[in-house]
Amino acid sequence: MTGTAGPAMLPGLENVLAGIAARAAEHDRDASFPHEAFDGLHATGALALTVPVAIGGRGAGLGPACRLVEAVGAADPSVALVLSQHLLFHAVLGRADNRWPVDVRDRVQRSTIDGVALINALRVEPELGTPARGGLPATVAERLPDDRGWRLTGRKTYSTGIPRLRWLAVWARTDDSEPLVGTFLVDAEAASYRIERTWDHLGMRATRSDDVVFEGTELPHEHAVAVAPAGIPTAEARDPWFLAWNNLVISSIYNGVARSARDWLVGYLNERTPTNLGAPLATLPRFQAAVGEIEALLHSNERLIHGTAHEVDEGPDRPGAAAGSSLVKRSTTANAIRAVEIGISLIGNPGLSRHHPIERHYRDVLCSRIHTPQDDTIALAAGKAALAQR
Repeated sequence: MTGTAGPAMLPGLENVLAGIAARAAEHDRDASFPHEAFDGLHATGALALTVPVAIGGRGAGLGPACRLVEAVGAADPSVALVLSQHLLFHAVLGRADNRWPVDVRDRVQRSTIDGVALINALRVEPELGTPARGGLPATVAERLPDDRGWRLTGRKTYSTGIPRLRWLAVWARTDDSEPLVGTFLVDAEAASYRIERTWDHLGMRATRSDDVVFEGTELPHEHAVAVAPAGIPTAEARDPWFLAWNNLVISSIYNGVARSARDWLVGYLNERTPTNLGAPLATLPRFQAAVGEIEALLHSNERLIHGTAHEVDEGPDRPGAAAGSSLVKRSTTANAIRAVEIGISLIGNPGLSRHHPIERHYRDVLCSRIHTPQDDTIALAAGKAALAQR
């Protein structure tokens, strides 16, 4: 099922989204993790949207995933970011060519049917930064004697959703003279590690993307789920399908933020009636034209994100279906930022007041710039490809 299982088919989702939106400002202010949001989403089946039907999920493709993530992003993008990575991971696990040990993969997939069992990758490190720009991780998986498994030591930063993650897909290297590099799976219910509350950011505050410290965390042998010799790119890094999923679910989060900001702005302009005007601000041509510019940006995003997602679901091998997804991410996140900026510049001081949600939307939408791949690497790759065509 690639195009028939989406948010509209999830029972009770509308009410859950309303509850998430109602608590978003509180979680942003307190930088508190929205546990209740994921309890609610689990009850609707949203957490199993991309889990295969054979396991008990909905087997949805990229199009429905983007629709769901955008809807959640409009309510609270912090929730949407955690959700997007969870859905992406299960989409990868559900592929026929996935090489995880079958019993481990099955346990992870079934856990998200049974309860709130979120999964995310822990890749970034303080010294290295984002691994997308190269380098070996400092986190080490030491082989235990008698092939008993692994002992994990290291620190990960920006561990999005860590207060509720059940599964931590940790990027690490082995202690061999010629190290293997890849993913080591940590089960939060069985392993020990330490969380340091380091997350204190401008936006996306409720993601609780704190540091995680592994101090000899022991793992079973089969939890080295995807490792290869250093220097060999992972299958995901070479796969346009995976890149398209990553780029488009991220884009969907921030398009949801921009749409939420637009909706608030339209309400504000229709309600705000200055005494010297005697009519709502929405009646002025200057405001109408500015909102029209926002509509144009969001219309472009709708076509770029959901049109590309549909093409990927129709067939990832179609020319251009997935290859241009990084450019889609670059354009749509820039459009989302611009849309919120127009709203703020239009209304002045009220737009920067914490009394109004557009201020929070602006802080959140700015975070779209930091997700891999970042704008400079996207432009560099696109430029190289264009120049090589001659």
